[in-house]
Amino acid sequence: MVKLVLVRHGESIANQQNVYTGWNDVPLTPKGQEQARRAGQLIQQLGDFNPTAIHTSVLSRAIMTANIVAETCDWLYLPLYKTWRLNERHYGALRGLNKDVSRAVFGKEQVLEWRRGFDSVPPAQGSPVIDRRYAKFDQRLMPRAESLHQTQLRLLPYYEDQVASRLVQGQDQLVVAHGSSLRALIKYLEAINDHDIIKLEVPNAEPIVYTFDQHLNIIHKEILRG
Repeated sequence: MVKLVLVRHGESIANQQNVYTGWNDVPLTPKGQEQARRAGQLIQQLGDFNPTAIHTSVLSRAIMTANIVAETCDWLYLPLYKTWRLNERHYGALRGLNKDVSRAVFGKEQVLEWRRGFDSVPPAQGSPVIDRRYAKFDQRLMPRAESLHQTQLRLLPYYEDQVASRLVQGQDQLVVAHGSSLRALIKYLEAINDHDIIKLEVPNAEPIVYTFDQHLNIIHKEILRG
């Protein structure tokens, strides 16, 4: 048996302010840092989880959470892989907009569809993200807005190549990412249908523990809270 633990980052400034973040780079709040420490303590209590690598996005809130978890668990020596493919879903022109304001402007039903629907794409921003961290990549891959489905399609190659490939070798893995990118991954892992995915929430810093057999079939799932 082998374990995969998924952790959404702790509370960010954008979470605190109730705004769409997406690829905007924001830090954790003090509460978020404490949530990350608690997540590390909960993971440490598992006893039988010994990851050989940690995977995260290239966004500060996830990287900070991964580092705090690693420090709490005495795993700072582990390799930490950062990839844009684990970034949060790109919210396009909604980035930086207050969520309550978006409901007032576009209507509750439209906003719900953008936020929770599998194939719904929010309004695109005018140009791809201009940021040094993405400069080395093919700019045609850089989104201007994404559905949850598109988020899933860009993260799955990384999951298969870098995470699942280690799991099948019996190596536990830790992934620290974002609400929507983890929803997309969980949909794939659990074969959740397009309708039921609307109901799935991934709270900040509550580790999700999957135990797999040698064929990566899920034997057990547990959410750590406390």
